Amino acid sequence: MADFAPILAWIDAQQPRMEALTTQWAAINSGSHNIAGLTHMADVLTDAFAILRHPVQRIALPPQNVIQSNGEYATRPLGPALFIKAHPQRTNRVLLGIHFDTVYPADSEFQKVQRGNGHELCGPGVADAKGGLAIMLIALQALEQSELAGSLGWDVLLNPDEEIGSPGSAGLYSAAAQGKILGLLFEPALPDGRLVGARKGSGNFVFVVRGKAAHAGRDFHSGRSSTVALAQIIMALDQLNDRWPGVTINIGRMEGGGALNIVPDLAIGRVNIRCQLPEHVPEMRRQLHAIIEEINKKPGINVQLHGEFHAPPRIFDPAHAMWFNRLAQCGTQLAIPIRWQDSGGACDGNRLSAGGLPTIDTLGAVGDGIHSSAERIDLRSLAERAKLTALLLLKIARGDF
Repeated sequence: MADFAPILAWIDAQQPRMEALTTQWAAINSGSHNIAGLTHMADVLTDAFAILRHPVQRIALPPQNVIQSNGEYATRPLGPALFIKAHPQRTNRVLLGIHFDTVYPADSEFQKVQRGNGHELCGPGVADAKGGLAIMLIALQALEQSELAGSLGWDVLLNPDEEIGSPGSAGLYSAAAQGKILGLLFEPALPDGRLVGARKGSGNFVFVVRGKAAHAGRDFHSGRSSTVALAQIIMALDQLNDRWPGVTINIGRMEGGGALNIVPDLAIGRVNIRCQLPEHVPEMRRQLHAIIEEINKKPGINVQLHGEFHAPPRIFDPAHAMWFNRLAQCGTQLAIPIRWQDSGGACDGNRLSAGGLPTIDTLGAVGDGIHSSAERIDLRSLAERAKLTALLLLKIARGDF
């Protein structure tokens, strides 16, 4: 590693810059539906990544389809994605990606970035995933400043919609994965520094139940209650929990009913399903449709199902194990212990892996409290993780593997 020592020392010297970038970017509210904030963030990132001296392309995403409380479809606009293709003549290529949206809407009370105790930085998105953006940028800059610049082709994809399931950018990830040997995503590492190995798949589904309204006193028996039908669906779904290893069904939200003297004619149920194995996905689809078919036998009741498994399960197969072990070799040289464990969470790494691309997707900052007002990172992990990524890229570029 002696020949890489100057590059790694340069990364160490970028620690104050990385802290400043993470602070600046986390101070920009880029909630998934804050289009003005996402556009601003895209502008700032375009300027920041221009230092790599490769064109930054802005991609308009199609709007997201959503089911409203009236049971009808509507569309919601999405922010722009950013894409960089470097050294297109190279066939040996990697894909680096991360999202720049957060779970904190424009009116969130959690907006301020501040130093915490010791080496902590607290703020919205510092871990998930604006610290990861800084790590990616510095690692790539280190590669491009080295003697190996141009020896490895790389693409960068930055998306604005991961926190809502990447409805507009999933296709971009599928396309960008083609022809790559490895995917690197910069989601936060686990609080103890471990990476995520296998991931559960995730699907969001909406049940729109229509019945028949009637006066609850004068004409109760001519009504058909949508809320009762939805309750029966919910109970049937809950009974599926743990029937298969690792399968969970979360009843996230139920809507329906109004005045207490009216038999409700519309109810909506929103659920999230997590699956550990790929074969569970078609099985769960069959179960959902079987439940709907049974409820639709009831006179005057009509149920429609919307949604899909937006993130397939990720299996920790031999190809993933090979790349994780190579990363661990880099960690050993840097005195950074690299361990990993499985997770129930899903991310864009699920999509890349499902397309056949081995992916390491938690190369971001070491953090905790994500998706809460306690979100924070260990600032020391910024330079540490940038060196880890840079060393892996340099070794790939040199042909060590």
